[in-house]
Amino acid sequence: MKTILTNKHISIETRIRALQYYIEPVLMYGCEAWTISKQIQNKLEATEMWFLRRMLRIPWTTKKTNERVLNEANKRRSLVRTIRKRQAIFLGHVMRRGKLVPI
Repeated sequence: MKTILTNKHISIETRIRALQYYIEPVLMYGCEAWTISKQIQNKLEATEMWFLRRMLRIPWTTKKTNERVLNEANKRRSLVRTIRKRQAIFLGHVMRRGKLVPI
């Protein structure tokens, strides 16, 4: 997977799609039951930015803000937003379940 995400002969759009389809689901496994604290949110955002910087070949020593990296990738932060959305959907399922149905 590393060779796909860092291959400069593959377009950045394709590499971002690969990140969304193969890596993010692994990161978000079971996220519906997580309690997201500010510390966990920061770690998730840092992980997302780490992947983007690796894909764009931006070393961590380079003084680029996260916003500039996101602009270069034509991407918005989506990992935490997706987790919150999944949690809301799961809560809806739990609220609609019958009283006799176990969770």
